[in-house]
Amino acid sequence: MHLLRTALLLFCAFCFSFGSRAQAVHTEVVQKDGNWTFLRDGEPYYVKGVGGQVYMDEAIACGANSLRTWGIENAQAVLDSAQAKGLTVMLGFWMPHERHGFNYSNKWAVEDMIKSFRGTIEAFKDHPALLCWGVGNEVDLFYTDLNVWKTTEALAAMIHELDPHHPTCAVTAGLDVAEVQLIQEMAPSIDILGVNTYGEVETVPELIQLYGWKKPYMITEWGPNGHWEVQKTSWGAPIEQSSTEKANSYRQRYLNAIEANEDQCIGSYVFLWGQKQETTATWYGVFLEDGSRTQAIDVLHEVWKDKLAENRCPIIRSFTINDESKESSLTCTVDERLLIEVDVEDPDMDELSFQWKVIPESNQTKAGGDFEEAPSSLSEFEGIDDDMTISFEAPSNPGKYRLFLFIRDGNNNAATANFPFLVEAFD
Repeated sequence: MHLLRTALLLFCAFCFSFGSRAQAVHTEVVQKDGNWTFLRDGEPYYVKGVGGQVYMDEAIACGANSLRTWGIENAQAVLDSAQAKGLTVMLGFWMPHERHGFNYSNKWAVEDMIKSFRGTIEAFKDHPALLCWGVGNEVDLFYTDLNVWKTTEALAAMIHELDPHHPTCAVTAGLDVAEVQLIQEMAPSIDILGVNTYGEVETVPELIQLYGWKKPYMITEWGPNGHWEVQKTSWGAPIEQSSTEKANSYRQRYLNAIEANEDQCIGSYVFLWGQKQETTATWYGVFLEDGSRTQAIDVLHEVWKDKLAENRCPIIRSFTINDESKESSLTCTVDERLLIEVDVEDPDMDELSFQWKVIPESNQTKAGGDFEEAPSSLSEFEGIDDDMTISFEAPSNPGKYRLFLFIRDGNNNAATANFPFLVEAFD
């Protein structure tokens, strides 16, 4: 199987090398006058990246210059498409996780995995869209076997042997002093530390210095507050930021924690450039399921291009049920009539449409971005009156629910928020 896979990848490389006049673009990380930077074809290159492979035209429109993958699936198509659009790619190798059953003390399994990646490196090392190699993603999440860092070094060393013209980046879940030391000691072939971090991103510049990381780093995932970092209701439901609250977080975190530390932080990849179910269907994606843009994209346009988008997303000022905020742990009885009030503004005075969905709380919540099946909507309704109020009837069955609000402006822009509430039976 691995021989067949390698042969196919080499064939792709053959087709690429003879089917395109484009040449490999040399990339390296260098330190000059105390500041780290990418040099791409000899020129400084600061990464304004997106984590994902969809909506590339929208990424370019708001100023992005790079994209990140977590695996090598469809690598040829991703690299070719990026090249055609003027983007670079951080091409990631998905190293299996210990929490999913992989044993990093099994020498044969590790060697087999490393060998399986060789063909990929040989196939794509000369692709002009390649920026750097991602060596694993969050292999430190719930791990115990330190051999994972020996494996990281083996893969990174092989990359350098086969491709001396593109750096390597190991990506961790958050920032931990032990892991910084372990990577420096056990995986010296790693050129860049990639940190996936959300609510704690503003601590990274200080902790990088405190923990002793001497090389450059990137923030390889960043965005809203993580579902593990937020206030919860009395029954344990995490409270999600509205799209407007998230946008404010994106702005503050980019300016204060990423751009402000350009001496060692050489760029970032925003998460998630797309949409997925993770705790909710709206938590991490900067797009909605129908492709609508949210306000985080307006912020990226502003900080990456230093100007406002031509048409911007609606802004949610407030959203209450029965005069209570989403932090109130609102409880009601079955079939109770509830009153919603919202305060919304559209920067462009566009006519807005309102959609509401009552959805049971997800019982599929997992860790590390593992696949979750989205719960089905229990009821849906549309509209809002001139006073920005509307009422709805609580579900007939006791349980944990969320009321989702989706606001659209007719120009593919949207705002969203949700409100967790608990339905109890009559006494």
